[in-house]
Amino acid sequence: MARCTKEDALATRHRLLDAAERVFAEKGVSRTSLNDIALAAGATRGAIYWHFKNKGDLFNAMMERATLPMETALYDIGYDPLRDPLEQMVSTFLSAMHEIVTNDRTRCVFEVATFKVQYVDELVAVKERQLRIQAEMMKAMERSLQQACALRGQSLTMPISMVTRGLSALVCGLIESWLMNPQAFDLLDVARATLDVYLGGLGLAAPARV
Repeated sequence: MARCTKEDALATRHRLLDAAERVFAEKGVSRTSLNDIALAAGATRGAIYWHFKNKGDLFNAMMERATLPMETALYDIGYDPLRDPLEQMVSTFLSAMHEIVTNDRTRCVFEVATFKVQYVDELVAVKERQLRIQAEMMKAMERSLQQACALRGQSLTMPISMVTRGLSALVCGLIESWLMNPQAFDLLDVARATLDVYLGGLGLAAPARV
């Protein structure tokens, strides 16, 4: 029997993740079994358990493959001394949205995570990851807003926890609405305008256009 190389193992892993994206999108996460994914990938059930502990672990790996660069960029906002923290934050949001609009894989996994998953039973780990990312996102926004206020010599008109919660809802809500009906509006144009209005209402100068 031919020995499986690291390259072979990596190729199988990607094939399983590709299949998971397709089958989750078609059937929904709860209605998809690991055997369904193995069959769609032309692999064995054993191959899945070689790479992933369970469905939740596979789902998180699928998400990370598509979203990790965006998450990393988000965690970095507020740390570049050469950039305005507010401009960097808005630019990061818009870059993430551009990736969702233009990259089929990214859009697919966001659609699955938004509309095709129930965070119960074997998917508890998925919910835990989502909550962790949300908490990191809130901290990054809070850091950026605090630095923007210090740079401008201004203060927020409401508690920063409320500001970041509202900003998160605005960004996530726009993405969800666009995924529901991409023909309804231009995500980037609407996001730029609404972010300007939201930040302006807080007494912060609008960031530079990107």
